[in-house]
Amino acid sequence: MSIATKRGDSGQTSLAGGVRVSKSDLRVETYGTVDELNTVLGFARSICQNSQIKEWTEDIQRTLFRLGSNLATPPGGKKQPPKIGSDDVEHLTELVHKIEAREGLVSDWSLPGAHPEAAAYEMARTTCRRAERTVVRFTESGGEVDPHVLAYLNRLSDLIWLFGRLLEVEAGVDSRLRDAEHPGARWSRAW
Repeated sequence: MSIATKRGDSGQTSLAGGVRVSKSDLRVETYGTVDELNTVLGFARSICQNSQIKEWTEDIQRTLFRLGSNLATPPGGKKQPPKIGSDDVEHLTELVHKIEAREGLVSDWSLPGAHPEAAAYEMARTTCRRAERTVVRFTESGGEVDPHVLAYLNRLSDLIWLFGRLLEVEAGVDSRLRDAEHPGARWSRAW
């Protein structure tokens, strides 16, 4: 059996449970953006030298498969969507608190590109924010989404930003947006 079923050649795809919709359907765009996020995180993990961040990233990627499947499963269908729960969100929140407690990590906005591994995580962060916006657009258009999905993506973008800052701090890289040569308003929080 081949993965080239040709069923999508006409611009239609199947949601979880077999419902056929247009590939331009906002639900498809939503879970497709989560898939893109998972791939960008995979690239970041593949070049990351910090074993703890790699482990956290892999765990997140596994949860994103569940989250994407949740989004790909329409309500009221034959198949029940996998759950994204408050425990998933709380796990990310705990990691955020753990990492941001490190001295000097959260001092200003960062300028992406000062360190290759951190830059890969910055790409993942912006993809995560796009996934979050897509979920919001989907819900505003009437789509039903588990509220933990949006909370998870919001917390995840914070965490991914911190991964980049932690990698830079450990590498001795200063990527602050503001310094003596580049003065300007500083924010009390970098996000």
